[in-house]
Amino acid sequence: MSLNSPAASTQSHTEVTHELPRVLGGSHAMAIVVGTIIGSGIFLVPTEMMQAVGSSGLVYLAWVVGGLLSLFGAMTYAELGSMMPYAGGEYVYLRGAYGDRTGFLYMWTWFAVAKPASIASVTSGLARTLGIFAVFHWLDMVAFALPVRVHGELLPVMWSQIFAIGMTWLITGLNYLGIKKAGDFQVLFTMLKAVLILVVVGFCFASSTGSWGNFATTLPHATGGVTGFMIALIATLWAYDGWNDLTMVAGEVKTPERNLPFALIGGLFVVGALFMATNAAIQYILAAPQIAASPRPAVAALSVVAGPAGAALGAAGMALSIFVTLNGTIMSGARIPFAAARDGLFFPPFGKIHPRFKSPSTSLVIQGLLSTVLLIALGRFQQLFELAVFAEWLFYMLTATTVFVYRRKHPEMTRPYRVWGYPVLPAVFVLSAAVVLYSSFVGNLQGSLIGTGLILLGLPLYEWIKRRYDSAAIAS
Repeated sequence: MSLNSPAASTQSHTEVTHELPRVLGGSHAMAIVVGTIIGSGIFLVPTEMMQAVGSSGLVYLAWVVGGLLSLFGAMTYAELGSMMPYAGGEYVYLRGAYGDRTGFLYMWTWFAVAKPASIASVTSGLARTLGIFAVFHWLDMVAFALPVRVHGELLPVMWSQIFAIGMTWLITGLNYLGIKKAGDFQVLFTMLKAVLILVVVGFCFASSTGSWGNFATTLPHATGGVTGFMIALIATLWAYDGWNDLTMVAGEVKTPERNLPFALIGGLFVVGALFMATNAAIQYILAAPQIAASPRPAVAALSVVAGPAGAALGAAGMALSIFVTLNGTIMSGARIPFAAARDGLFFPPFGKIHPRFKSPSTSLVIQGLLSTVLLIALGRFQQLFELAVFAEWLFYMLTATTVFVYRRKHPEMTRPYRVWGYPVLPAVFVLSAAVVLYSSFVGNLQGSLIGTGLILLGLPLYEWIKRRYDSAAIAS
């Protein structure tokens, strides 16, 4: 049997992934989806969306379209995940459909760029959010200077960077102690996050300062047209991003044939409802020009409702959302190189399972180290994260196409869940991902080219690893 065949890949994963215990229940799976998606996006993107489309109606249209596209992707992934519920998620589906090289390039992109940059962006965003509070103003101060000169001056390290590194290792340590502890943390704080969002919504709609007339206000100088709507749509897709992370820990979900589809699809509905409610609460308090002018519209709305105390509540909600997102990001990212190492496609230590805690310990530690390097060496993390946007949507698109490959080539594989509306809905998601890819490429040509280059850097590493470990296997 060929190692590249889906059957061999499935057999290989069945043999090794049972060592990561299936201890996550349905509530854990739902919390991973909801808690990872709801980060800072809902608190920030209403500004960009209003600047792009200029009216409440078009803002909501973008939320609906973005939510539906994300739902179509989640439904497609639900079929793949319930069919192959193994650690690594998209890596497993791509490797089985398109071979080792494609699977490796996906793993390389997430391991070397996307996940460490995402962790660095999330933790630095948490530090910036907490910096709103007077008690955390020290985060904006210089801690020390590295013996490295940039433009003739020593490179400063801010306390915010030290704080971000500390948060990275705090959550990495939690996941090192086992996914059950990390999953329980995710459930508790996702519930707290949802309650806090509903409190924010309730405060806004209960305020006498609000007006339904704000929904009819417009921004005269918005970008407008198709270009403006695409900007708003991409903003919503960024806010909805993270629903795929559950598939990466699928090897540790109990009864995945039921829990994976339920969490992926149900989680998107929960997130969509919370997003729409939050956006409505903001628009009830602020007119369109006020939303467009505010860097943090949710905080601005609460400031109108309850003054400094309201602003503090909004900032606290942002910080909590970011903190929970960090746990889901660290949890999911470590499973990808782990899965590749167990398949012989990456360095063997990454496939190590801690004998006591049953976690992919080496993979977690190296992921934390890469994120730490980024946090020390770089100042603007959003720029680095943008390098991965093109690559991320490329692999979203490729992964969704595998459902057609498996349906055609392997109709015998057990499918506990079949995507509704096949082949139309998966095709719509694939085409939409292609549009996002094009928009990302045109809108950030340099970043997209660099992102593509970083993916291709994995090719020589893949060939070297294959030669080394194939030779070792023959010698043994």
